[in-house]
Amino acid sequence: MTQKLKLTQIGNSIGIVLPKDLLAKLRVGKGDSITVTETPDGLQLSPWDEEFAKQMEIAEQVMREDRDVLRKLAQ
Repeated sequence: MTQKLKLTQIGNSIGIVLPKDLLAKLRVGKGDSITVTETPDGLQLSPWDEEFAKQMEIAEQVMREDRDVLRKLAQ
């Protein structure tokens, strides 16, 4: 599915308006948050998942603290 979305001025920022059908597919509505993830195929929109965000924060902390160990394991 491909849809053309127009960028619009929102205050001092630029934004897009998501059509109702896309909001329904994402299962989000006004006031909800979404995440944007860069993938090899482009950008992916997903509903914000608080539990996943906490897990990623912990993973990033481990990667920072144990960078040398992880580098050796990767070899």
